[in-house]
Amino acid sequence: MKTLLIVTAVFFGTPANGESDMKENLGASLDMILEHEGGYVSHKDDPGGRTNLGVTQAVYEDWVDKPVTEQEMRSLTVNDVVPIYENNYWKRISGDDLVSGVDFAVLDMAVNSGVSRAAKLLQAVVGVKQDGGIGPQTLSAVRRMDPIDIIENYAARREAFYKSLKTFDTFGKGWIRRNEKTKLEAIKLADG
Repeated sequence: MKTLLIVTAVFFGTPANGESDMKENLGASLDMILEHEGGYVSHKDDPGGRTNLGVTQAVYEDWVDKPVTEQEMRSLTVNDVVPIYENNYWKRISGDDLVSGVDFAVLDMAVNSGVSRAAKLLQAVVGVKQDGGIGPQTLSAVRRMDPIDIIENYAARREAFYKSLKTFDTFGKGWIRRNEKTKLEAIKLADG
């Protein structure tokens, strides 16, 4: 993980006096996500297909607006994927506005299972309309609740979601381990 800590320092630095710790949370969250995601994989049963550093080939092709080869996927670096995580996931889940810990839990789910699904799961936890977009109503509901309760409930619902998938027998053990680790790290972030 030490090599991944570069994400926090290089891309986001340390917040200046009085600035939001959003960028710090994004960097720390990406360090943990990249640890979960690892390097290049291409599993025959994974609907995401070729993936490197957690970015699928389809996502990367959309990002660069052209088809890419297997070698290009294998060659992705942290520098290549950080802007994708920030723009395609962090901003779309309103990471700047979510409370510490909840931001990481939702980001990790968005990366692993899609932004809309991650948002709907959060909306179910906080009791607002599940429309797949984190806006003012969702953020207000999040702020009214204890972050630890949100994180624990979110993790329980995430586990139930994984268990409902037809690929659970193949990937379930890793998903459950990732979910548990995410929950524990999110609670640490929430405790400050």
